[in-house]
Amino acid sequence: TEDEIILFEREMKEFWTKLKSIYGTEQINQTLALRDSCKESIKALSEKWSKKLKEGDLMIDKIQEFSNEILQQSRRISENQEHLTEIKSNLNEEEEQKKDLTDSIQELKEELMKKKEIISSKNKAAKERVERLCNSKVLFEERLGLEIRRIHNEQLQFIFRHIDHKDPDKPYMFTLSINEQGDYEVTSCTPPLDCIAEFQLKVRETNNFSAFVANIRKAFTALSYK
Repeated sequence: TEDEIILFEREMKEFWTKLKSIYGTEQINQTLALRDSCKESIKALSEKWSKKLKEGDLMIDKIQEFSNEILQQSRRISENQEHLTEIKSNLNEEEEQKKDLTDSIQELKEELMKKKEIISSKNKAAKERVERLCNSKVLFEERLGLEIRRIHNEQLQFIFRHIDHKDPDKPYMFTLSINEQGDYEVTSCTPPLDCIAEFQLKVRETNNFSAFVANIRKAFTALSYK
């Protein structure tokens, strides 16, 4: 109440009066000044520490930001390492494929060289056989009335005459070649003979070429009487 407030103020005045009388005004002023100085020091210290705390918070934020950046860089480095590992793996795989391809090419080259040698050897043998046949030309012409011509692709054409007694100049002919296996092969026959395949098989088995030519002439002769 208002009376109580008046009473409280009165008691405070009396207290200060007694305090001044006991300690003196100067000492009280010094105490108050010391109190104010302490307040100022505490305030300044509080502001200083508040500033330090703010700087600390900023430093923590910076550290956190730096940590996040380091984490992101670590992730990128990890991703790059994985990518590098993948590239190395692909390079190793490509090197293996390249080596396999090189080996395959080398094998093909060696196989091709062997085939070329075989073909060359067969061609040489075929030419030698054709030459031997040509060298027998005189013998065949004299005994069998046979004309032998060398035509395209190293083939020989055998032409018989004096078979058909009605038309002695009528030609009976067949064409012979040496196939890739080095065997005799009749490529054409005019007029056609049903037994030509049998004769061809037999000459491959016996290699008796004279008998082969003689048998064909006999077959032509028998055909002329039909």
